[in-house]
Amino acid sequence: MMAGTQGTLIRLSVAIGILVAIGAAATGASLFEAKLPRGIDFILENSPTPQKHLIETMPGGVALLDYNNDGLLDIFFVNGGRLTSPLPTPDDFDRHDRRYWNRLYRQNKDGSFTDVTEQAGLANAGDGNYGMGVAVGDYDNDGYPDLYVTSYGKNILYHNNGDGTFTDVTAKAGVAGGGWSVSAGFFDYDNDGKLDLFVTRYMEWDTKHSKDCGGNFHTYCPPEAFPATTNILYHNNGDGTFTDVSQRSGIAAKKGRALGVAFADYDGDGFTDIFVANDGMQQYLFHNNGNGTFTELGLEAGAALSEDGRRLSGMGVVFQDYDNDGRPDIIVTELPREIYGVYHNDGGGSFSYRSLEAGLGVLSSGSSGWGIGLEDFDNDGWKDLFVAQGHVLDNVEQIDPSLHYLELPLLAMNHNGRFERLDSGGTTPVAGRGAAFGDLNNDGWEDVVMTSLGGHPQVFMNNGGNAGGKAGGKAHWLVISLRGTRSNRDGYGARVQVNGQTRFATSAGSYLSASDKRLHFGLGAAEKAKVEIMWPSGIHQTLNEVHADQFLEIREPEKQ
Repeated sequence: MMAGTQGTLIRLSVAIGILVAIGAAATGASLFEAKLPRGIDFILENSPTPQKHLIETMPGGVALLDYNNDGLLDIFFVNGGRLTSPLPTPDDFDRHDRRYWNRLYRQNKDGSFTDVTEQAGLANAGDGNYGMGVAVGDYDNDGYPDLYVTSYGKNILYHNNGDGTFTDVTAKAGVAGGGWSVSAGFFDYDNDGKLDLFVTRYMEWDTKHSKDCGGNFHTYCPPEAFPATTNILYHNNGDGTFTDVSQRSGIAAKKGRALGVAFADYDGDGFTDIFVANDGMQQYLFHNNGNGTFTELGLEAGAALSEDGRRLSGMGVVFQDYDNDGRPDIIVTELPREIYGVYHNDGGGSFSYRSLEAGLGVLSSGSSGWGIGLEDFDNDGWKDLFVAQGHVLDNVEQIDPSLHYLELPLLAMNHNGRFERLDSGGTTPVAGRGAAFGDLNNDGWEDVVMTSLGGHPQVFMNNGGNAGGKAGGKAHWLVISLRGTRSNRDGYGARVQVNGQTRFATSAGSYLSASDKRLHFGLGAAEKAKVEIMWPSGIHQTLNEVHADQFLEIREPEKQ
């Protein structure tokens, strides 16, 4: 998490951007209203200590999922744990107390939420675990979303029993991991119809070797103060168990300091690829070779460094098409004095660095970004950008008065591939971390749930595009749920095109978080849509004259 030197062009752009930002306040009312829905009382307990244990500043994830299949999105929050000084040996983060539990909130029909953590069987997070992130996917294709929770310590796989409860099946499944796991995601890398699991790990760190850094000020250490480590790939065996294939797949051949992860088929060969956001080093793009192995091609593809060859402090990542050319692009969040990295997919397996052209030199040079999403918030047919922000160092103002620990999130509207700031609706700066995206109230407008260290989450409810929209007149929408038959039931890995827009089906991405698996498309003035789906099985499906403003489930045909 250390910024490198900037090239002359980038330095100039940043300087101009800061002056422009100071001289021009964002105009117009916000799309969002920041509120805390009734019934949500969660606080992200990261337990900061004078010893500056690095794990304190890294949690925590959030997931949007419909765990009981009632048509309403529920919210799952990952908590940190209790840190004491000195730390006990062996590690014990004392998560018996309710304040340190992970929490599941069931949404009620009136938009309020009920804490169902205990009755759902999710109260025991493990005293040896300090919580990080969450992944969501139906790994056994039974129609109910399962939860995978990452931690410093061991990870937990919770099987959804379909009756409102979950069972810890980690030991049977063989997916406990170990070390410091961060983000995770379900995806089907071999297109066998069963969801596999990828887990990022940050570094070789443990509480016995924890230290603080800095000169006159105690600070959290940069990533290079600790050794790099490997990520984990688990193959789904189809019988409730997984096999660790990290070695034989080639994933373990590359050590890194991984935080965020996202999936898409960037070269159109029909196999899902993996992008890993590494902190303080080059980024990793694992190309899926289609035979159960991966080759890391970040440098060769042009998606590993900045335009001037500088390493990135990669944290969160989104792997979707921001300019409507049909190919998935990559945006990576970073630290201040850096610029959020935009890697444009040029086709042919190559990317070009487009941060300045996309407007992010102006928007991101003074901020620290974490959770991130590309969603069409004003339903005009272009995916907009939302970033959870807040510095790593809780005493950064003492070190550099020009920076801030607490920040407002970034909302940037997409104008033909260039992003322009709009008021996010947030009024209280926080140390933002995780961010998940979905339509909480089923009104056709995407909402955001963001976690903040030491505080309540912030829920950004989309007010229906009353301000800032550019579609003109009524802006229409379409939300698609995929039902795989030959492919995995969630349809993860499918390529879906609607009226010239493309989305790659996934719940993974952002930072530590899992978004609604439903695919949201803004249609602008169009009242009908053409929908084309390329399923992971290879089946191509087309639906014509689909009416706008509906939630549509599309079932994969059994045969072409």
